[in-house]
This record gives sequence, structure tokens and C-alpha cells, in this order.
Amino acid sequence: MASSFKTSSINDQPTAAGYRALLRDREFAGLFLGFTLTVAASTLSGFALGTLVDDRTGSPFLTAVSMYGATFATVLGALTLMSVADGRHPRRTLVALHLLSLAGMAAQAVPGLPLGARFCLLLTLGFFQSLGTGTRMGLLAEIVPDSGYALARSLVNVTSGGVMILGYAVGALLLRRLSPHGVFVVAAALTGLALLVVAATVREHSIRITRRPGPRATWRANVELFSHPGRRALLLNLWVPNGLVVGCEALFIAYAAERAGVLLAASSAGMLLGDLAVGRLFTAELRWRLALPMRLLLAAPFLLFALHPPLWLLAGGVFAAGAGFSASLALQERLLALTPEAVRGQTQGVESAGRLTCQGLGAALAGGVAQWSGPGPAMAALATASIAVTLVSRPWVRRAGRG
Repeated sequence: MASSFKTSSINDQPTAAGYRALLRDREFAGLFLGFTLTVAASTLSGFALGTLVDDRTGSPFLTAVSMYGATFATVLGALTLMSVADGRHPRRTLVALHLLSLAGMAAQAVPGLPLGARFCLLLTLGFFQSLGTGTRMGLLAEIVPDSGYALARSLVNVTSGGVMILGYAVGALLLRRLSPHGVFVVAAALTGLALLVVAATVREHSIRITRRPGPRATWRANVELFSHPGRRALLLNLWVPNGLVVGCEALFIAYAAERAGVLLAASSAGMLLGDLAVGRLFTAELRWRLALPMRLLLAAPFLLFALHPPLWLLAGGVFAAGAGFSASLALQERLLALTPEAVRGQTQGVESAGRLTCQGLGAALAGGVAQWSGPGPAMAALATASIAVTLVSRPWVRRAGRG
């Protein structure tokens, strides 16, 4: 039976009521809660691993890669098995992927595990994470109507920002009382709870394509995806500017180890409020018009780090930059409109995998530049590159907006 949202007009309601309408659907609520718990677990584990690697090595490069290294493997998932996101048994797929994530998270909690093994686990989890994101987003596009998609993504993004704020704050508190391995145990428990929630609430969706998922099907759909110039331009702007800015954020610990939690929390708070405002107050047309200035806002404040101003000014700038991430809502909304229904899960999975991979590459690039120039100048250099990509690609993005 189709979800009740398919006949509702969520975007015509006040956003608070629209959020409540979304959460009254048991399946959406379960998918949403499972995602929230997964973000909490990922935030805690990333903070714990970054702290552990920084303590052992003192290397900005390895610390940055440890916090965002799982994103490198997401591109492998996008290129090989992302077609499972549009398979005939999405619930079964999602539950299996949660089980694999739980096993990997539990393995990170083993004391004395060599750093090489931890990085291998990080890459394995990134591969499964990309498939899980594609499957989850494909289900989301089926549970809510197209008119409510931006609202649903806004709620997901707002909650993600809030959970990151709490995650970094709670992670810092936990690390005062627990070792990083103890924080990994907490993250594994949250992953297990997410598994139970998804298994109990998400149903199978039988109205699916009948082709067999696999590398060939994945490759064929990806070729079709990138053959469209509008989709290429949107994907580029969802990936590269964001990835370079995340590379800046990956240097927070190297820039100010004892105050990194403040900067990370400020960024997450800006992301939360930006997505809330853009998803709640703006029409689709206004979201699209503001996409360019918001993408410029995303990077510009990081130029301050080259000047080493006071912490309060940096935190304010990072907060503003976090709000710039909300530009992705308009780009994601337009990408969905340009995507055939049969491959929406794979397309959103590829979008997420590419975005995460670029974040990992941005973190690695930032770490490498910081080894040579120091964290502050490295942040300013990556921010400048992000602004340049946004401005140079503007004509192609505008044409994608016209269809």
C-alpha cells in the first residue's frame, strides 16, 4: 500500500505542521530515527578515532584522514554496487548494511588494534555506508511526494546538524571519562539501536524495477546519469565546493586541538539553522536563487584562518559558513527533478558517495597542504579554491535550473 504522503500536500502546510505530518508516518519516522542514530554513532566514532590518531602520531594529515577517511571508499560503492539502492528488497538490503556497520563499529572498539587495521575498517565502513545512503534516500523518495522532498531533506539535515553538535559535545565529555575505545563502544550501541529501529518500522517496497542489481547495472545507470549536462553540473557543485570546505574543517584539531570542539560545534550549529531556515521559510524558487550566494558563504569565512584572529571571530565565521551548506537543498531538489524514478536511489547514492569522497579528498588535501604551510594558510587556500569552482561553474548550473 502506498504511503499516505503520496496524496498529501506537505509543502502547502506551515513547515512545523509539515514536519509533524512527516513524523506521523511510522515508516518515515523509523527511517529518520535510524538515520539520526547512525549520524550520532558516526560523529562519536570519528571524533574518537581522530583523537586517538592525533595522540599516537601528532600528524595533521593522518588525523584529518582518520576523521573523514571512510569517505574515500564511498566512490567504490558508487561505481560497483550502487544499483542495489533500487533493488526489489530495499528493506532487506538496509538491514543487512546496518548489520555490517555494527560489526565494523564493534571491531573499532577492540583495544590495541593497529592503526593500519583501523584505517582498513574505516574504508570498509565507508563502502557499506555509501550503499546504505543510496538505499535510504531511495526509500525516502518513495515515502514522501516530490513536493515534500525538500522539506524531508531539510528535516534530515537539520537533525543531522543538531546531532553533530551534541555528538561533538558529548564526545568531548566522554573522552574525559572514557578512552577512545570506550567511545567506540557507545557508537556501536547506537548503531545496534539504529538497526533495531529500521528492522521494526521500514517495510519492503514491491513497486520496483525488475533488473538484477550488480556492477553492470550500476555502470549503465551511471553512464546515463553523467551523460546529462545539467546533472553533471549539479553533481560537481554538490561535491567539490563542499569537499574543499570539509577539508578546512578537518584541520580544526590541528589548528586548535583544545578548542576544536567549539569550532566543530559552531559549524554544525550553522548547518542546522541554515537548513532549518532554507527548508522552512523559502520557496523552491527562492532556494534556487540563493544557491549561489550561499555556496560563496560556505567558503569565504575560512579565509580568516590565515590571519589567526580570536577564537570568537573564528567561531562566528565557521557558524556562517555552516549555514552555507544549505545551498545543497536547492541543488538536490533540482537533481531529483532531472532524475528518472527508476534510478532515483542510485542517483542519490552516487550524489552522496561523490560528496563524501570529495570530503575525504578535501581532508587529505588539506592535511597535505597543512604539513607544508600550516593549518591556517591551508584552510585559506582550500576556501579560495572552493569559491573559484563555484564561480567558474555558475553558467552550467544556471542552465540546469532552466531544465
